[in-house]
Amino acid sequence: MQVVNEMKVMLVNGSSRNNGCTARALREVAETLENEGIETETVFIGNKPVSDCLACGKCREIGRCVIDDCVNEIVEKAKGCDGFVFGSPVYYAHPSARLLTVMDRAFYSGGRNFAFKPAAAVLSARRAGCTASMDVINKHFTINNMPVVSSTYWNQVFGKEADEVEQDVEGLQTMRTIGQNMAWLVKCIELGKQNGVEHAIPEKRMFNFIR
Repeated sequence: MQVVNEMKVMLVNGSSRNNGCTARALREVAETLENEGIETETVFIGNKPVSDCLACGKCREIGRCVIDDCVNEIVEKAKGCDGFVFGSPVYYAHPSARLLTVMDRAFYSGGRNFAFKPAAAVLSARRAGCTASMDVINKHFTINNMPVVSSTYWNQVFGKEADEVEQDVEGLQTMRTIGQNMAWLVKCIELGKQNGVEHAIPEKRMFNFIR
């Protein structure tokens, strides 16, 4: 039987609260991954303002975002990761603007460190807006050659406070299934590499609609 090398998944908490509902959901995923033998690291992006992309194009010259903040740290960490989980609360049927700013800049300046690695979006909400928010986050994955990790239901938990999430039995079950499916995928990909199965090399041509 072939041995699967040590693997790691990064979980990114896009909430303003380090120990809120989103953190509780991510912790359930992380614990499941660790039970599957996968190392995890949870990154809290903080609650200070984060600059949006300047569209300066400097990252194409220097290989990193010109704004030196948590985005460059996440992109650097992503090199050594085999999978990702991005978590966010729901604001106006939309993910945290802070998380989207981080993802926009991270995927634009360092998408190569995320490509071909599985990823999942995890949402927390008091009541509604999760599926619309999930769609926004998932689009980062689907235009960057990343397998999207699913579960037995939408990747979401409900609660206004973290202790209310504890009552969402199905939501926490969904989080555990995400962890199990993520572990399965990263292990399969690693075994594929060991057996000479590499990902395709995609074409890279871009055209504006007017040309």
